[in-house]
Amino acid sequence: MPPQRFLTLDDVAEILNISWSQTYALVRSKELPAIQIGGRNQWRVEITQLDAYIEGKYAEAAVVLDAEHTTRAADESPAKQRSTAAERG
Repeated sequence: MPPQRFLTLDDVAEILNISWSQTYALVRSKELPAIQIGGRNQWRVEITQLDAYIEGKYAEAAVVLDAEHTTRAADESPAKQRSTAAERG
């Protein structure tokens, strides 16, 4: 039997540890590409699309963490500490 290519929204929800409604919202917003098969709410997500979505989320998280680190480093700089101490005075 060939490897599974598509996942149901229930499968995706379980993998991401989110609700079916949250998964459907990702599909509706086109943040997570999916195809509709047959009738109502019969959506499928290709495994490669889910992997790409997850990789994108890791990249977004890295940007956020880098920005937080840069902000924290600037807040903790010696010049900033001296100016804050002088303001308190």
